[in-house]
Amino acid sequence: MLALSLGLGATAAVTGTTEPAAASLPTAAVALGDSVVSGEGAGAYLPVVDINGTAQSFPGWSAPNSNAFFCHRSANASLFQADLPGIQARFNLACSGGQPYDIVNASAGRARGRAVSAQLDQLRAVARTHDIDLVLVGLGSNNSSFTFGDVASKCANRFIADAWTGWWEFWAYLNGPVEQAPCAAGDLATPAQLAAATAETTAAVRQLLATLAEIDADGQHRVVLQDYTNPLPLDFAAPFHEEDGRDDSRDKFRALGAERYAAGCPVHRASLAAGHLFSAGLGTLVQSVHSTMRSEFPNVDLVYLNVQRAFDGARLCETASSPSGALATPIRLQNGPTGVPVTSLSGYDKIAIQRLANTCVTYFQTCQESWHPNAAGHAVLGRCLAGAAVTPHRAVACVRSGDGTVTVG
Repeated sequence: MLALSLGLGATAAVTGTTEPAAASLPTAAVALGDSVVSGEGAGAYLPVVDINGTAQSFPGWSAPNSNAFFCHRSANASLFQADLPGIQARFNLACSGGQPYDIVNASAGRARGRAVSAQLDQLRAVARTHDIDLVLVGLGSNNSSFTFGDVASKCANRFIADAWTGWWEFWAYLNGPVEQAPCAAGDLATPAQLAAATAETTAAVRQLLATLAEIDADGQHRVVLQDYTNPLPLDFAAPFHEEDGRDDSRDKFRALGAERYAAGCPVHRASLAAGHLFSAGLGTLVQSVHSTMRSEFPNVDLVYLNVQRAFDGARLCETASSPSGALATPIRLQNGPTGVPVTSLSGYDKIAIQRLANTCVTYFQTCQESWHPNAAGHAVLGRCLAGAAVTPHRAVACVRSGDGTVTVG
């Protein structure tokens, strides 16, 4: 038994007789799920093997977003930055944009999916050569009802449209007209949608736990269900409240729009509360999945990791220096699939702004890193994971204090 697993509850025993002996296999930690654990935003993206068995390196900015590479599995992901004594190998099987569907099925089988095999099939391949001792799961923010990318782009586009156009002017991009009102909670996810997402995620995690019981060499592993942290604060630092005598409750506020975009937070102040309700709703989703699985699989070592306060004090536009020092990536667009991010919107008119928005719609990979943990953010999440890997508790919260100290308890 490895140091990581000492004192942890055992899972159901492996029932087959063909599995290799646990002692003969190196130990492994594995990440499954979506962008929160794949490493989206952290750079240093590794080649990803597609559904045909071909390793896909960066295919160019104009390649289809369905390309496996855009799973964005980062060498800086939290799985690789966590201190995990006793673990000899680490496998990142998560995929940016991943949904519960993708755990059991090849992503290519659904709309806007990437060309990768089912994550459980990839997990089975790992189990043939390694003894799986730790599984990190980040799942729930994307599902058949809503996706994080759509939620984020909705609120950002409303702000940009409001900043650059008057109420009497037409604003539209490839998906049609854009509203200019701040986002309300129901614009992001309704109670019915969250309930449906909870059911989807529960079913996927149930399949995961059943599969682990079949394939894990010694039948002993810890599964950590991690939730989500919001890249934006409860309120912006004072310098981002208004610019040129205009706040975002006025009609047209281009200077303020450009200022917030440069700082990484192009969104109405009035949308922030709705965004945090959405984040809290995702936390409730993951906590509900954890509770249900604890009931159905009482012998499985299952831990809920709450990271909703892991970025406290270092969110985008929480300090005047943003995006410097923030633990999340700013929203960044490209002027066509150029690979060069537009860092300032000063001087752009509404037609140019529309062109930038359309680039993100047509080539989503040009903006998909936006509002995700950066490499420093994943380092913090790695510390959260390290704490969750050894805690004697069934649920823990990872909190960042004002001095940057991160505690798990």
